[in-house]
Formats: sequence, C-alpha cells, structure tokens
Amino acid sequence: MTNLRIIILFSLVTTSLFSCLEKTAYDDPKNKKIFRYNESEGIKSLDPAFSRNRETIWAANHLYNGLIQMDDNLNILPSIAKNWEISEDGKTYTFHLRSDVYFHNHELFIDGKGRKVVAEDFVYSFNRIIDENVASPGSWLLNNIDYDEERDFKAFEAINDSTINIYLSNPFPPFLGILTMQYFSVVPHEVVEHFKNDFRRNPIGTGPFKFKMWDEGNKMVFLKNENYFENDTKGNQLPYIDGVSITFIKDKDMEFLKFLTKNIDFINGAEGDNKDAIFTSDGQLNPEQQEQFNMMKNPQLNTEYLGILVDDELDMVTKSPLRKKLVRQAIGYGFDKKNMMTYLRNNIGTPATAGFIPKGLPSFNDSIVKGYSYNPEKAKELLFSAGFPNGEGLPEITLYTSKDYVDLCEFIQHQLNDIGFKIKIDLNPGITLNELIARSKVNFFRKSWIADYPDAENYLALFYSKNFAPHGPNYTHFKNFDFDKLYEMAQSETNDSLRHHYYREMDQILIEEAPIIPLYYDESVRLVQKSIKNLGVNPLNLLSLKTVEIE
Repeated sequence: MTNLRIIILFSLVTTSLFSCLEKTAYDDPKNKKIFRYNESEGIKSLDPAFSRNRETIWAANHLYNGLIQMDDNLNILPSIAKNWEISEDGKTYTFHLRSDVYFHNHELFIDGKGRKVVAEDFVYSFNRIIDENVASPGSWLLNNIDYDEERDFKAFEAINDSTINIYLSNPFPPFLGILTMQYFSVVPHEVVEHFKNDFRRNPIGTGPFKFKMWDEGNKMVFLKNENYFENDTKGNQLPYIDGVSITFIKDKDMEFLKFLTKNIDFINGAEGDNKDAIFTSDGQLNPEQQEQFNMMKNPQLNTEYLGILVDDELDMVTKSPLRKKLVRQAIGYGFDKKNMMTYLRNNIGTPATAGFIPKGLPSFNDSIVKGYSYNPEKAKELLFSAGFPNGEGLPEITLYTSKDYVDLCEFIQHQLNDIGFKIKIDLNPGITLNELIARSKVNFFRKSWIADYPDAENYLALFYSKNFAPHGPNYTHFKNFDFDKLYEMAQSETNDSLRHHYYREMDQILIEEAPIIPLYYDESVRLVQKSIKNLGVNPLNLLSLKTVEIE
C-alpha cells in the first residue's frame, strides 16, 4: 500500500474523532462558512508591528489594512488611501484617505463602536514601527525617512483628517511596495496603549475579519467584519465567508490527514512525507488525487538558502572554519542541487545556480550572475587551499534547521561528508530557530527569504551592513564596502536598467564572499478543497481570503 492509501485508511477510523474534537459554533459547516487552515509553525503575535514571518503576515492580512495593497499580479492598488501623489523629486508621498473606514468594534471606543480611521492614526502607527521601545523588526524599512527641522522633525505628517504626507531623505522607487507590507497596517492608539505588549493577542484593526479567540498552541478564530469597507466589482460587500479558523498541528502528516478528511480547506507548500503520493516526479498532481482536490501553482519570490554568520567580532565565528571564505565556497560547490530538487522536491522549484535574487524579478539573470553548480573536485581544491586537504583537520560543523527541511539538510550533509566535511544537523522548532538566527546564536543555518515587495532591493537589504539583526534582516552580519556602496547608489537610482545593473553586481559579490549558499528558487503550491472558490495565488504567497467563497 502507498503511504497515501495507508493515511486514507487511517483517516476513516479517525474522522469521527476529529469531528468531535474540532466541532465548534464557529466552524460547523451547516451553520457557518468558515475557511480552515493549519499553521504548523504556530503564530507568536497578532500585532502587525511584528509581522516578520509568513504565519504572522497571513494573520495580519486578515485583520488589518494599510494605505495601499498589492493584487495577485503585483499591481499596487488603493486600500484605505483612495489615491496618492509623489512629488517631482520623489521624496514626498501624499496619500488621501477614504472616509468610510472604521476600526473593529471594541469596548475602549465610545459606545463600543469602532471609530473612523483618520490620518493621525497612520502617523501613530508608523511612528510606532520606528519606536525603539516597540522594537519592531520592520523598523529598518523606514531608514530612508526624513526628519527635517523645518517640519518640527516630522517624517509623517497629518495635513488634515484625510491627508497624510510621508517624507523621504532620498528618492526610493520601491517605497510604494514597502507600504503594502503588513508592518504598515493602521492600528488604534487607544487599544494599543491600553493593552501595551498584550496587544499581540488583543488585536483591533480594520480588516475583512475581526479577532474572536486564540487558544495558544491549539486554535485561533476570526469572524467576518460586518462593517468592512471594500466591495467587489458588482458592489457586493466583502468578505463573503463568515470567518477563519486556524489550527496549530505541528505534524505535517497529521495536517495532510486533516485535509483528506476535509477538516481543513487548504495546505500551503509541498513538505512532508507524502510528496511522492501527491505529486508526480515533475511536480504535477497525481491523477488519483485530481478527483479529490485542486492544486494551484505559481512562481514564488522566495529563495531558500544556507546562511553563514560571518561577523568576525563574534567568538562563534572566529573559532569556526566557516570564517574562511574558501570553506564557504567549497560548501557551495559540494552538493548537487538538481538531484536535490528531483528527489526531495519533485522538481517543485528551480535549482539556484545564480545568485540570491530569485527568478521572477527583472534583475534576475543567470547568464550574468554565476552561482554555485555541483563541482566536487573544485570543492576539494578549495578545501585544500583553505588548509584542510580532504577535510583533514576540519572541525565538525553544525547545520541548524527545522523538521520540515531535515531531508534536504541530510542530503546536503551526506554529499558534503563525501568531500571531507563533517556536518552535524541540529533540529529546532521553526519559531525557535528564527529567534536563534535573529540573535546571532547559530552560525550555519537553513533559511528562506520570501519577498515582502517585488523588488530585488528587498533581497539585497539582507546584506547591507546597517541592517544587522536583530534590528534588521542581515542575519549573516555580512559587511562589505563595495556592496554597501552599490546598495546606496541603487537605493536612489530611478533608472530601472541602471538599478538592475547595480543589483546584479551586488549579487555577484554575495556569491564570491559566500555569506549564503542559495539552494533553490521556490514555487508556491496550494492544495485546495473543491468546495473553495476564488482563492488566488501570487508571487508573494500572500493568503488573502476576502474574496473566497465556500460552496
């Protein structure tokens, strides 16, 4: 019997048990149309100021809105701002707000009714992102704002209740894309200041869904916002469904079992032990599954990579052989990415043989940026040049990862062992690993970077020396004078062709210095119940449920 048939057989025995455990007033399909999905990595916060990872970003997207938003084709559209202008010098952005947007109802508002959003709410929300006491991981995204003395040092200014200006110190073409990120959602000062740090589990926004309950580690429920301001093209109010139910089952096989028994409505990604039972070798849905559920695929702006801490001021780095560039380069040449994708990913995604910038962005060019291809002999030569012939004298190196990627890391481990490395794998829960990486507690790790906005600057910002983690996304603590100079030149360059040229030069520096080893450029894969309609898919893999219908 195939693994999938065994799981289906097991599901027949357990379906009634799940029904008893999961049935609530919120997700009984006879009474409510609830979209149900699982987050195996959990959710740490519902405060948009901390929407650093995919799980939190998705939840924030259900609960909040910003000035503008991005559709599935990466077009920037109005949201709370109905229109906007950019000054000729590219340094002043003026947004004009809708007058019909209200926060979710809460007892802290007058008569418990959500009040109208005004420009000062955005001033408060944006200043909160850069407040050192809040310590938002998104603060680095506003490094380019301008505090001018003539404006009383205001980088964000409410001209009136419906108009807000944002001032930049230099023109920055990707700025509108940045403002579509969930970090820049509007929040009400009354509620935030009342709950303080506990706003993380008492969220109030303007989004299509409102918070109902959170049993940490078990379940989270959002309900339809009856006062939501957006309508569809026919004038019907959004959202269509009654709510969202999120579970936190850690085991991917159990998650898939719940999907088979129709206890969840969709699965994101292609991880778990059932890939071969679900997908063909070329990444398509197996014929026997096509009658049960649908598959949605789309190129995703996501680079999976190995990260290496290179900060020589840290003892962890100075005592590690990874401090040597030649050793890092040897890792890059030491394993076969094409076989890795074929045997472990069913060819879902593309082997990363160029740089860190993924396929799908206009600055990606694998004929200009030459990355790492499998070349074990060259890897051995590099180890020899580094002083470790055939791996002699090379200390054991620990690769940190999470459960979902252990097979991939074991593949890398075995191939690197063949050329002289001694690789140990250390498994950690995803949330724990992210914290260790952000605080420079591990020096060799598997990680991914999913684009926050569709510009290569978002990827290259991970290596700008002023963005060191934990206050920015430079998890490797990479610092390079030439890279920084190119990055600063590109930030203010409005000519796309020249900016892309700078991006490619920076990408090649990353390959040469090897603070990262790109693994593959991802595809988003969504398995969806046939009862679910209008669930889109996009290169940012953002989950939007406001137009979803359930039959």
